[in-house]
Amino acid sequence: MRSAATTSSLLCTSHITGLVLAGGRGTRMGGVDKGLQLLHGKPLVQHVLERLAPQVGTLAINANRSQLEYARFGYPVWHDLEEGFPGPLAGLHSGLVHCTTDFLASTPCDSPLIPYDMVARLATALAEAKADAAVALTDGAHGRQRHPVCSLLRRSTQASLQAFLAAGERKMDHWFATLACVEVEFPDERAFCNINTGLELQRLEEEQ
Repeated sequence: MRSAATTSSLLCTSHITGLVLAGGRGTRMGGVDKGLQLLHGKPLVQHVLERLAPQVGTLAINANRSQLEYARFGYPVWHDLEEGFPGPLAGLHSGLVHCTTDFLASTPCDSPLIPYDMVARLATALAEAKADAAVALTDGAHGRQRHPVCSLLRRSTQASLQAFLAAGERKMDHWFATLACVEVEFPDERAFCNINTGLELQRLEEEQ
């Protein structure tokens, strides 16, 4: 059984790198860079960075375009190691390759309401289950939903992910199914909302 000292060490933010995934095409938003779209006068990615920063020891952004704009937030910008916008798993792979901490916490750039305790709760569950990964789960109006992009991974999963991508696989749920993974339920479904379209962005602006 994992000792209290080991669990406490895991929860130390200095052992965790935070990664904001902003490497997509933004297809459903007309091809614009979603992370740079404004919500209440601030880019979506800035909302995410401000919520994630207190939860981790260091931060980075995964982006495949607009690198100069993302670099202005003051964090390293890591692009996918594969060409052609292969999806969020490629962003996670880049994060696992580049990070120097034992753990990588990820969240998408279009989820501006992520919980302030997300990483701590994922870390606690991962340690208690001796798992390789912990993912967020919600059970609300849209039923039970896993949010694998909001996850905490051991850096040691890098080799598994690299082999998965090399085999031509791209689906996040399929890769997480190969890991010792624990689900962590969060009470607020809305905290994990994704802004995929201009209409969704407008609605969130009006609601808050």
